[in-house]
Amino acid sequence: MSEKLGIMVCGHGSRNQNAAKEFAVIAEALRARNPDMPVEYGYLEFCNPVISAGLDSLRAQGVTRVLAVPGMLFAAGHAKNDIPSVLNTYQAQNPGMVINYGRELGIDLKMIRAAGDRIQEAIDEANAELGFVDKHDTLLMVVGRGSSDPDANSNASKVMRMLWEGMGFGWGETCYSGVTFPLVEPGLTHAAKLGYTRIIVFPYFLFTGVLVKRIYSYTDEVAARHPEIQFVKASYLNDHPLVLDAFQDRVKEILEGAAVMNCQMCKYREQVLGFEADIGQPQESHHHHVEGIGGGLENCPCKGDCDASCRDPDFCKEHGLPWTPVHSHAEPHSLEPAFDYGASTTLGGKYGHLLNAAPDAGLDVVMNTPSSGKSHGHEHGPNCGCGHHHDHDHGHHHHDHDAHDHHHHDHGHDHDHGHGHSHDHAHHDHHHAPYPHADHPLGPKSMQKKK
Repeated sequence: MSEKLGIMVCGHGSRNQNAAKEFAVIAEALRARNPDMPVEYGYLEFCNPVISAGLDSLRAQGVTRVLAVPGMLFAAGHAKNDIPSVLNTYQAQNPGMVINYGRELGIDLKMIRAAGDRIQEAIDEANAELGFVDKHDTLLMVVGRGSSDPDANSNASKVMRMLWEGMGFGWGETCYSGVTFPLVEPGLTHAAKLGYTRIIVFPYFLFTGVLVKRIYSYTDEVAARHPEIQFVKASYLNDHPLVLDAFQDRVKEILEGAAVMNCQMCKYREQVLGFEADIGQPQESHHHHVEGIGGGLENCPCKGDCDASCRDPDFCKEHGLPWTPVHSHAEPHSLEPAFDYGASTTLGGKYGHLLNAAPDAGLDVVMNTPSSGKSHGHEHGPNCGCGHHHDHDHGHHHHDHDAHDHHHHDHGHDHDHGHGHSHDHAHHDHHHAPYPHADHPLGPKSMQKKK
């Protein structure tokens, strides 16, 4: 029987319904570019369809070989662990289907050009409305997602440098929306001290969502403190034609056998400075508890353009909405709110009250929980092209399933888990190594300090 090819676009998912709609455009664009192949898409969390549902659809259409493309800019925890885990599980359960996993969009000249177009659009609009400002008097601030993977974070810096040098700005800086440092607010506060007439804030994101809205909110906060500086908010990448071309390139790479991830800089495989505890962590998805639960509340005042205000109990009370605590992995104990790294005070973030508080003992526990090892096979997805499979035995002690506990240190995603359900983790135990710079003054814990 001859093989039948199909394309699967694997996304993260968001509470923001507009983000989900924008992601769906990618699948539609790939359908237009590949009329002879079925194309489906799915998400890790919140949104439907989930990835397995998309794979089910491809299988129902007779697909025997899936070309799976991660809808990710850089390869951090999602592209390296979460998506491959879902794909590996599905392939094991459906032996008649072969799933070939492609690489992330990464550092790509098409993506750089698309980013340059978005920035230039913002410059042209600002010049028309506010008056011309020379690029030598302009600072470019590129905002990356931010993750606990230093390789992915460094890619954001490289994108910034290529845009800075390519477009000739007076200065360039990089900050991040969460997990690492510097965060947006301290990053922009620092940039404001450098004396430039205009600061362009460019979110290097594919789609809108809670995080992009926070980036713009923090920009407004800093701009209000510096009326002498012109802050310009550039658009994120969205469906720029060159972005769509880059996705198509990733599909072609799988067919050509060239879909190779950058394993030489992978903290899960090599001793990356400061992240040695992450070597050999189990490859598993950490989104099982929010898979397919849907986005924001249907009757929320955001009207689908979620900014995470619904995670604030006072906001919910004011608008007559049900409030459930943010999901934690402390079951079978009661569900308690997990620490939210990036809830803007201007968006009613529920951790706004921590701005004047001393470091919380509970937070310290979450931030500093040690990783536990266990014997496992660590592989980066079905046929991912890296040719690297290894077993690790970290001397993991026998664990008590009744006292299941696993902790998240945000791996580069919207981590506003908003549901109050309970589920059985009886046969599931995993831990993350703590992010080594969680106490950085410009990073994750800075949200609780008075500015």
